[in-house]
Amino acid sequence: MGAAKALTAPQILARKGGERLVTVTCYDATFARLVEASGVDLVLVGDSLGMVIQGQASTLPVTLDDVVYHTRCVARGLTRTHLVADMPFLTYQVNDEEALRNAGRLVVEGGAHAVKLEGGERSAPAIRRIVDAGIPVMGHLGLTPQSVHQFGGHKVQGRSEAAAERLLADARAIVDAGCYSVVLESIPAVLAARITAEIPIPTIGIGASAHCDGQVLVIYDLLGLDDGFAPKFLKKYERLSDRVRDALSAYTREVREGTFPDDAHSF
Repeated sequence: MGAAKALTAPQILARKGGERLVTVTCYDATFARLVEASGVDLVLVGDSLGMVIQGQASTLPVTLDDVVYHTRCVARGLTRTHLVADMPFLTYQVNDEEALRNAGRLVVEGGAHAVKLEGGERSAPAIRRIVDAGIPVMGHLGLTPQSVHQFGGHKVQGRSEAAAERLLADARAIVDAGCYSVVLESIPAVLAARITAEIPIPTIGIGASAHCDGQVLVIYDLLGLDDGFAPKFLKKYERLSDRVRDALSAYTREVREGTFPDDAHSF
């Protein structure tokens, strides 16, 4: 048998309305290997690394070099999982040619199979330019973290009728521009259901209900590694922060007592 091949953008598009797509955000090779072994469909290297890995207050300080580096690390841990890399703030907004050049770096240097960028109608020209060059693009609508200052915080989007109609128009615009999938973040369930029903590409939800064609969570969040992060949309499948602290405390105690390393762990 030949080597396993990664899930492709056309195969993901074909899952619209079928088996739900499972996406996990991670940032290194070790977690990438564990994620792939669990049968996840897509891995996203998100600009959320600014907050999760770097300790920043938002995603805005993350650079293209940061995402290239982490995407390259994750790519080394995957063989059959579709790999998507985020385009950080100001890597696609300046002009379409710069957007294409930066997307190309994530593919050539990072090893990504696709890129993700935020925004609807305003981002459609950049999406079209990237897609026309042969790079699949995942969209991102609703609460788009790079617009956190414009929104006045991390708030649910699309609550009013007018806001919902704008998001529907944005969804149609990125479909027309060539996106093969879209993340819907922090929008009401009824709106997520409507967008999912009205557009022909898979929707991947985070805080957007089970009406979407798939879901995404950050691995650090679903494993419960941050006690202080507990938004409504997050289900913690483990609470590893306690177990990590316990393990480190045991290691600290044994080193200070001189019981580690013992004969079994010495040469």
